[in-house]
Amino acid sequence: MTEPQQVAYGEDPSQYGELTLPDGTPRGVVVVVHGGFWRAAYDLDLGRPLAADLAARGWATWNLEYRRVVGDPGGGPGGGGGAPATLDDVAAGIDRLALLGLDLSTVVALGHSAGGHLAAWSASRGRFERWAAGVPVTHVVSQAGVLDLAAAHDQGLGSGAVEAFLGHPPGPADDPVDPARQLPLDVPLWCVHGRADDVVPISQSEGYVAAATAAGARAELVAVDGDHFVVVDTASPAWARTVAILDTIA
Repeated sequence: MTEPQQVAYGEDPSQYGELTLPDGTPRGVVVVVHGGFWRAAYDLDLGRPLAADLAARGWATWNLEYRRVVGDPGGGPGGGGGAPATLDDVAAGIDRLALLGLDLSTVVALGHSAGGHLAAWSASRGRFERWAAGVPVTHVVSQAGVLDLAAAHDQGLGSGAVEAFLGHPPGPADDPVDPARQLPLDVPLWCVHGRADDVVPISQSEGYVAAATAAGARAELVAVDGDHFVVVDTASPAWARTVAILDTIA
């Protein structure tokens, strides 16, 4: 496989992705969206092991960086994000794939934690003029994703992370950015979630899948043994479950 190539999709230092190509023809594209409760303290370093593992398995991987929320009002590296800027970046980053010479018939959004929120959101963004999809997402894998912003806020996940991301407590005006309010999704989604997760409880995935299937969407809960981070440990059985899901796609 190739070494990761950094490609900008905007002028901000956080508006770029890392493209890694496999040996031979790619099976499809996986957009890796890192987590960290949308905070600037966390970056795409978190996605690099996943991107490398998947490229070695034959996937083209696009490890996406985006503007995030800083705790200091004065700003800082990686800042400038929150809603809607972070969402603008994810949309623009995915659409940048159109210029990279790839077969885009299979584009999987794979996201962990807050990245799971962004991955699921990316599959519904085409419903809104602001984020009209130039490159549609065809499948979503949410790893311990924050899929219900209102519930996450009520549960106090990430010590106020949802309110910091939105800039206010969630309300009806935030429905366009909340995956739980965008059901049924038009593409298949899998929720891979550790049963012992005490950072983002598995109830986030359980509730989403129950509501999604009731609405007629294709959604599946894949409960695994372990905590919040086992799903992104490429040496774990939990990661093997994600790889197995991808094997069913291409």
